[in-house]
Amino acid sequence: MSVIEKIKNAKGPLFTFELLPPLKGHSIDKIYAAIDRLVEFNPAYINFTSHRNETSYRERPDGLVERRLTRVRPGTIALAAAVKYKYNITVVPHVLCGGFSKEETENALIEMNFLGIDDVLALRGDPVRGTRSFIPEKDGHSYASDLITQIVNMNNGQYLEPSLVNVTPSSFCIGVAGYPEKHFEAPNLQIDMDNLKKKIDAGANYIVTQMFFDNQKFFSFRDECKKAGINVPVIAGIKPISALNDINLLPQTFHIDFPSDLVAAVRKCKTDQEAREVGIEWTTMQSKELIQEGVPGIHYYTLGRSDNIARIVKASF
Repeated sequence: MSVIEKIKNAKGPLFTFELLPPLKGHSIDKIYAAIDRLVEFNPAYINFTSHRNETSYRERPDGLVERRLTRVRPGTIALAAAVKYKYNITVVPHVLCGGFSKEETENALIEMNFLGIDDVLALRGDPVRGTRSFIPEKDGHSYASDLITQIVNMNNGQYLEPSLVNVTPSSFCIGVAGYPEKHFEAPNLQIDMDNLKKKIDAGANYIVTQMFFDNQKFFSFRDECKKAGINVPVIAGIKPISALNDINLLPQTFHIDFPSDLVAAVRKCKTDQEAREVGIEWTTMQSKELIQEGVPGIHYYTLGRSDNIARIVKASF
C-alpha cells in the first residue's frame, strides 16, 4: 500500500520517521537497532535520506593538491530494500536532483521498481557544501518539479529513450518537501508557495514539512496551502532538541526559528541530557496539539537516534 493510500485509509494520524544511511564503512546494525525501538508503535513508513557526492582536497606526496569526489553515506536504495523485507514496512527513499543526471535518476528508479519500492520523496537537494547556489549536474534537473515530471512520465510508461517499446509503467507515489518558515532561497513566502504549487501540479501526492518548533507556523502554512489551491495531505515534520547546542546549530543548518520559551528552557539546562529531556517534553506537546488539530501524520526527524522518539510517540499517539 502506497503512502497516499495509507493516509486516505488511516483512522488516525500516521506515525513515520526518517533515518540516515550509515557512514561509508559502517554496518547496518545501528539502523536496525533504531528501528527495533520503534516498530512496536507501528510506523506507517520509514524515510531514508540520499546524499550527493562531496568534494574533498588532499595533498599528494608530490606536493600537489588532488580533488576527490566521495559519497559519505551511500547505499540508500539497498538500505531501504533491506529494511522493507526485514520488517515488512513501507520504505520511502529520497530521490535528489543534486548530484544526479536524468539517466542516473531513471536507473535508480528502475532499481527501486525491481525491488518493489513504489514510494519516493522527490527533492532538489542542497547546494554543494561551501557554495551559495544550487548547480545541477550536466543533464540533471534544476528543480524538484522537473524531477517529479520525470517520475510521473515513468508512471505513464515514458522513459528517457523514446525508442523503447512494450515498456512497463512504474507506479511511484511521490512525496515532496514543504517549508512552513519558507525555503531559505525563496525571496518571500508567496514565491515559495508558488514553487510548492508547481511540485503538486507536476504530480506530487503529498507534502512533508521541514522541521518546525512552533505549531502555529505549521497551521499558517497549511492554511496558505489551501488558499493556493494545494489540496494534497500535509504531514507535519518535527524533531526533538537533543543537545544544548541544537538551539545554535539547527537554525543555521535548516533556517528555522525557535520559540522564546523553548530557547529559555534549553538555556537553563546544564547538560545535554537535561536539554534532551526538554526536547522530549516540547516535542510531545507539539505532537499532542498537532494530533488534536487533525494532521494526517507526524514525521519525526531522528538523525539516527530513536529512544527519545519512542518516548514521545508513546506519550502522544
